[in-house]
Amino acid sequence: MKPQLKQRTQFSLVYIIIAAIVLSVVQSWLLAPRTVEIPMSRFVQLVREDKVEKVFLTDKEIRGTLKPGTLPVPPAGPGERVRQLLGTEGPPTVFTTTRIPSVDDSALVRALEQHQVEFSGRIETTLLRDLIFGWILPLGIMVAIWLFLMRRMGGGATQALSFGRSKAKIFDRKELKVTFADVAGVDEAEAELVEVVDFLKNPKKYQRLGGRIPKGVLLVGSPGTGKTLLARAVAGEADVPFFFMSGSEFVEMFVGVGAARVRDLFEQAKEKAPCIIFIDELDAIGRTRAGAVGFVGGHDEREQTLNQLLAEMDGFDSSKGVIIMAATNRPEVLDPALMRAGRFDRQVVVDKPDVNGREAILKIHARNVTLAPSVDLRLIAARTPGFSGADLANIVNEAALLAARKGKDAVEMADLEEAIDRVVAGLEKRSRVLSDKERDIVAHHEMGHALMAASVEHADPVHKVTIIPRGVAALGMTYQRPTEDRYLLTRSELEDRIAVMLGGRVAEEIVYGEVSTGAHNDLEQASVLARLMVTRYGMSERLGPLTFGDGERGQFLRGTGLGEVRDYSEETARVIDEEVRAIVERSLARVRSILGAKKAILLRGADELKTRETLEGDFLRRLLAGDVEVVKEVV
Repeated sequence: MKPQLKQRTQFSLVYIIIAAIVLSVVQSWLLAPRTVEIPMSRFVQLVREDKVEKVFLTDKEIRGTLKPGTLPVPPAGPGERVRQLLGTEGPPTVFTTTRIPSVDDSALVRALEQHQVEFSGRIETTLLRDLIFGWILPLGIMVAIWLFLMRRMGGGATQALSFGRSKAKIFDRKELKVTFADVAGVDEAEAELVEVVDFLKNPKKYQRLGGRIPKGVLLVGSPGTGKTLLARAVAGEADVPFFFMSGSEFVEMFVGVGAARVRDLFEQAKEKAPCIIFIDELDAIGRTRAGAVGFVGGHDEREQTLNQLLAEMDGFDSSKGVIIMAATNRPEVLDPALMRAGRFDRQVVVDKPDVNGREAILKIHARNVTLAPSVDLRLIAARTPGFSGADLANIVNEAALLAARKGKDAVEMADLEEAIDRVVAGLEKRSRVLSDKERDIVAHHEMGHALMAASVEHADPVHKVTIIPRGVAALGMTYQRPTEDRYLLTRSELEDRIAVMLGGRVAEEIVYGEVSTGAHNDLEQASVLARLMVTRYGMSERLGPLTFGDGERGQFLRGTGLGEVRDYSEETARVIDEEVRAIVERSLARVRSILGAKKAILLRGADELKTRETLEGDFLRRLLAGDVEVVKEVV
C-alpha cells in the first residue's frame, strides 16, 4: 500500500471513530431519564390528572415515574428543546418530591389506589451513609493530607510509620568502584586494612587456625585525611556490600528511634553478609556517657543508641563476615566501652600525609586535569606541609578553575601557586584599597618578617612576600616553604620561630618609632608558643622539666571544650607568666638587634615591595641576602 493511501485510510478511520463517539453521546443524552424535583402540591395534582405511572415511597421522599409525554414543569433544558424540535417524546420523566413531616398519608394512599397508580415503599436506613460520609470520608481526607505533608517533608509516604528503619545507604558491588589504587599518602593505614580485605575474600584462611578477625576497625584522623575513602576502598577491594550511615542519622526527636535503627541496621547487614558497616562521625553517638569522670550531663536518647550499639557488637559473630568500621576525628571523647577489646579493638590512625604522600595524592587528583609540562607536583607538595588529602584535592580543583577562567589550555605552575594562596589565606581583596600610609606600614611589616626569616638559622626559607590583601583581615603575607616535614622542634628552633613572628612589629618600631594594630595576630601566636615552651615542653630554667595544667587535650584537636584544669598554685602561675614574658622580651631584643643592623635592606626591600606588590624567586632571595647588585638595581 502506498504511503499516501495508507495515511488517508488512517484518517478515515479516525473520523469514523469520532463520529460514532459523538452519536453515542448524543443518543445517551437524549435517551437519558429526565429527573426533576417538584413540590408536593404539584405531585398531588399530577396524581389527580392520571399522569403518574409508578410511585416509590420512603420515609423522607416520594420518587416516581410520569406517563410518557408528560412534563411536570415547562421544558427548560437544552435536551428537552432538542427533543421537541425532533418530535421525540424521549424516556419517561423521573420525579422526586419531599414528604411533609408529621402528615398522615392515608389520603394519599387512597388517591393512588383510586387513580390506579402502582406504588411501593420501604424504610430507608442511613447508618451506612452516615458512617461513610460522617466518619470514613473525613478521616480518609485527613490521612491523605497527613501523608502528603510527610512526603513533602522528604520522608516518603510511609516514613512517618517507619521511624525505626535504618537510614543507611547501601552500595552493592556494582556501585563500589573505589579501590586502594584511588588512595595515596596513607600507606600505613592501608597496610592495616589489607588484612580486613583478605579476611572478607578468604575467611577460611583465618578460621582454619582458629583466628578471629577484629569485630570493629576504628579509623582515627584529622578531617579530610581520607577515612571514608579508605572504608569505601576496603569494600571495593573485597567486593562486598557497603552500608554507609552517619552517626547523627541514628538520633531523632522521638525516644527509642536510635536504638531501633541500630537493630535494623545490623539485621540488614546479617542478611547481606559478608559486608561492611561504616558509621561516619562515630562521636555523634559514641560520646562518653553521663556519670563518667570528667563529664557532666548526658542525653538519654543518645545513651540508649550507644547502649544498643554496644549490645549489637557483642551479639554478632564476626566469622559471619560482617565487619564494622567507623571514623572519628575526636577519639578522646568516645566511651571506653566502645574502645575495649571485642568491639573496636583495632584502631587505625589516618594521619596527614608527608611530602611523598602529598605528591602521590596530587598525582591522583591531577589524573583528569590537563597539566602543563612545566608543572612540578613535587614543589607543590613541598609547599603544602600539614595539608590533608581534601585540601590537596581542593588545590587541584581551584587551579583548574583559575586556568579555565583565564582561557588557558592547561594548568600551569602559577595557577597551582595561586590556588595554594587561596586555600591558605583566602581570596585576593584588590577592592580593599589601602591608603599610602597603610601600604607603607604593611610593606615594612612584611619585609620585617621576611628579613628575620632569612637572618636566623632555623627558619624555613622565604618563598614569597606580598602586600595584596587576602581573606578577612590579612593585609599582606609572608610565605615560607619548609624544606622537610618536621615532627620534633628544639628550643633554638622554637625561639627562631618566635623571632620571625615578632619581625613585623619590630620593623614598624625601627621605621616609625611606634607600632600599629597589624601585629596583634603575630603577638598572639608568639605568646601561645612561648607559653607552651614553659608549661608543656619544660624549657624554663626557673620551673625546670615540669609540665603544668591538666586540660583534656585531644590528639587531633586542641581540646574538648571543657577547659583546662589548673593543678598548680597561684605562685607558680605568676612564675609562668614571668617566664613567658622573659622569652618574648629576649626575642624582641634579639630581633631589634638584627633588623637594626639591616635597616638599609629593610627600607629598600619595602620600597620595592610597594612598587611590585609581590616579591618572589631569585630576586627576593638575593635582596634579603643583601646582594650589592640587587640593592643597586632597587635603588
